[in-house]
Amino acid sequence: MTSTAMVLLMTPGLAFFYGGMVRAKNLLTMLYMSFICISLVTVVWFLYGYGIAFGRDAGGLGLIGWGDWRLGHVGPDALQGVIPKQLYACFQLTFAIITVALISGSIAGRARFGPWMLFATLWTTIVYLPIAHWVFASSGWLNKWGVMDFAGGLVVELNSGISGLALALVLGRGVEFRRGHGPRPGNVPFVLLGLGLLWFGWFGFNAGSALSDGALATRAFVSTMIAGCAGMLTWRLIEWLRFRHLTRLGSASGALAGLVAITPSCAFVSVEGAFAIGVIAAAVCTYAVELKLVAGYDDTLDVTGIHGAGGIVGILSLGFLATGWDQGSAGLFYGGSVTVLGKQAVGVLAVGAYAFTATYLIGTIVDRFTRMRMTDEEQALGTDAHFTEG
Repeated sequence: MTSTAMVLLMTPGLAFFYGGMVRAKNLLTMLYMSFICISLVTVVWFLYGYGIAFGRDAGGLGLIGWGDWRLGHVGPDALQGVIPKQLYACFQLTFAIITVALISGSIAGRARFGPWMLFATLWTTIVYLPIAHWVFASSGWLNKWGVMDFAGGLVVELNSGISGLALALVLGRGVEFRRGHGPRPGNVPFVLLGLGLLWFGWFGFNAGSALSDGALATRAFVSTMIAGCAGMLTWRLIEWLRFRHLTRLGSASGALAGLVAITPSCAFVSVEGAFAIGVIAAAVCTYAVELKLVAGYDDTLDVTGIHGAGGIVGILSLGFLATGWDQGSAGLFYGGSVTVLGKQAVGVLAVGAYAFTATYLIGTIVDRFTRMRMTDEEQALGTDAHFTEG
């Protein structure tokens, strides 16, 4: 219950993190794009989402769940391991909520609120739920095949990062991006407040995924702390070496990169492995966030550059750094086979390809029928000016 409440707090934390990164004229909408996901995804989860993600497997293919559609069909005495299944379902619900909210950062300042609600509902149903079944459900094909993802590197981080890229391409480049202006943080204290709430919730996110206390949860908890700190300091060091100045936003981004990358690997690696993942993730993400300037896509708040790239680092690192002590398979540095790395890579390719393709189609349909993208004139005024128009 405590971990579930902590993970739910991550969505308001993300709201402040994103809200502080945009200009003041977009602050209210940016905040509420995260908050609305709490109610939308919860209703979807209660009506049919839990059944698709964690119901009995349909056809034995490991692609989608079937049956137990409504959470109300699960009694309070039913168990998932040693905890009530209803509580497990609610814990997993909080993962779905923040995954949808993360995507909003890729289109900050140029999406209308009403179409965003429609997109969030469709995306949860068509993209998140099947991928959650693949990875988290015991009958999911990636899970059965042995792909390791302890707390959501594929389901949450890579999924949101690649989906954010697809939706950003659908909506095109915003006015500020075309003028050569990057995001202008309107409230850095909000960014740091959001990071603090996210970091606090991340302990529930990662350690809570052990579904019990003890050594496994402890390893996940400690790894989360180390990777976040290593990422923050590494980003600052790279900033200083490259530009001879330091930024508060860079520190926050570095910590976030470390936390993202350790999510799939927190219970599978040693303390030294967690430190290495934090360092590598921050180094990779500092350059990944600049790819949009080279490729010309407007990933406004660097969802792809941090969550997408960081998720890939965390998943692939298990092919090298997984200890195999009491969870999963051993990586190459611990005497494991290259097959482990190959399976992790297939997981990245499968989730990335499906998330990108499905999100691009959903975004295109929603934009065509509801005009999701704001005009240049509307963007210049700011999303808050049009908030009540929905």
